[in-house]
Amino acid sequence: SIEDLAQLIYDLKAFKPTARVSVKLVSEPGVGTIAVGVAKADADVITISGSEGGTGASPLVSIKHAGSPWELGIAEAHQVLVANGQRSRVVLETDGGLRTGRDVVVATLLGAERFGFGTLPLLAMGCKMVRHCHLNTCPVGIATQREDLRAKFSGSADQVMMLFRHVAEEVRTHLAALGVRSIEEIVGQADLLRPADPGHPLAADLLAMLVASQGRKEHLGYKPVSLSSLSTRLVIDAEKAINGGEPVRLAYPIRNIDRAVGARLSGAITAEHGHNGLPEGTIDVKLAGTAGQSLGAWLSPGVTLRVKGVANDYVGKGMGGGVVSVSPTRREAAPTPHVAGNAILYGATGGRVFLAGTVGQRFAVRNSGATAVIEGCSDHGCEYMTGGTVLILGEVGRNFGAGMTGGIAYVWDPEVKLKGRLAETAPNARRPSETDAVEIRSLISEHLEYTASPTARSLVNRLPAELDSFWVIAASGSPRISPAEEARPSSAKLV
Repeated sequence: SIEDLAQLIYDLKAFKPTARVSVKLVSEPGVGTIAVGVAKADADVITISGSEGGTGASPLVSIKHAGSPWELGIAEAHQVLVANGQRSRVVLETDGGLRTGRDVVVATLLGAERFGFGTLPLLAMGCKMVRHCHLNTCPVGIATQREDLRAKFSGSADQVMMLFRHVAEEVRTHLAALGVRSIEEIVGQADLLRPADPGHPLAADLLAMLVASQGRKEHLGYKPVSLSSLSTRLVIDAEKAINGGEPVRLAYPIRNIDRAVGARLSGAITAEHGHNGLPEGTIDVKLAGTAGQSLGAWLSPGVTLRVKGVANDYVGKGMGGGVVSVSPTRREAAPTPHVAGNAILYGATGGRVFLAGTVGQRFAVRNSGATAVIEGCSDHGCEYMTGGTVLILGEVGRNFGAGMTGGIAYVWDPEVKLKGRLAETAPNARRPSETDAVEIRSLISEHLEYTASPTARSLVNRLPAELDSFWVIAASGSPRISPAEEARPSSAKLV
């Protein structure tokens, strides 16, 4: 949704305030309305991508029938942005089938300021368009990691440079014919275009598109976002740790308007120390209340965020290290609370997350390296997961593990409900081995340490007896769950 996109743009700029964020939209009817929403979401660049582009791996049906020509999309986006007073907020780019200097001039007249070339420079380097890009068998050695095929590559940067010199020279020729000195002078001057065949049945439709729409001004290099006061205070109060590695312990209240808490702090750490961050536990932050969207987004190694309360969507989005724990106030006998929203650990590459309750949909989607313990999730858990380890001490929703190609998930399933909730494309499931048993116990103990979860406390005391109620879902395992295996006792023993 546009709201999720706006939050992602906010998160990226929270990590690096000087970042310029580009959003790519397919050329299609109605793209102008979407472009206005993207501009209002504080994107810096909008790319309108035409139907003639795409990778060499695209199937023929996609190449011929996906999207509209870039001319239609860029014209609509430019004119609708102008009509809504948003054109000066963004740089407009187009790609997807640009071939010549004439294409560049036409795109400019329709409203574009930047131009993307993909296929053309590939051809200049020797690409023969055999469409094996996704098979690792490129015969000219461009789109492959095989050393024997890469040895066949004969292209050079000089070929690409020569190509663009010719494109630029053709652009100059067309600009001279129009009587202008620079390409900036003709942005949005679509009234300088005419249908090639005025008698064509669609010529009237083209004329409706070929109108001058000026709304471009000088753009800022980037548009910074307004961070919450908590995000700013974290960076100020942790200055000794950021600059000198001195351990600090901090505590604050947190509200749901405090979004992306930890992102700006992590950006400052990364700028100073690189992606390796700080030693574990250098910055320990206690928060009390309700965390807003994207708690711990892009979290850096060395940062620990402990929330006493609950959190919204996107906890740990893209996190690369550190620890996030969320623990609501609860009684021993109370039902398991809902502790966080959707898309927890989306695209995470590292770090650890401990949530003492259930979470929403798409838990650990595209997780590629983080470790997490939760107490139940809704639909589409571990979708497209490629790495990392998760332990789920509760029920999962439907379509679990869809497209999961890596990593490992442990699911506690005492009521034997998992079988009917695995996706058709989920990996194999099996009972735990002795190595798995040790890992499960370690994760439950760590979960208990960070969250004081009653569920973890109960399980850790009776784990040997509960081991047969766990399933292991991994990319390499035993065949799918069968009735016989459901009844089979586990041979694993806990030490």
